[in-house]
Amino acid sequence: MAQDKVTVVAVIKAKSGREDQVRRELEALIAPTREEEGCINYDMHRGSEDPSLFMFHENWRSKGDLDIHLQQPYLARFMELADDLLAEPVRITLWEEISSR
Repeated sequence: MAQDKVTVVAVIKAKSGREDQVRRELEALIAPTREEEGCINYDMHRGSEDPSLFMFHENWRSKGDLDIHLQQPYLARFMELADDLLAEPVRITLWEEISSR
């Protein structure tokens, strides 16, 4: 698996009243992450029915590339803000592609 593409779904829930700040902080992660070697895509979404929810759909060339991403200082900085900004811990799930178009 270490050499296989990995898909990540990360769900972030902002505290009430902190939605705009969370959005800005998350948007700041996009450009540097997309520059990382091994990043295939890093797409941010916002809940249509719940604007406090944010979701990243990510594809990485390998689990190793994802592990390197998770050690980046800009991601660590966001996690330091998490207690003040987020209503719950970030939920991260890993996926293997079965079929694509």
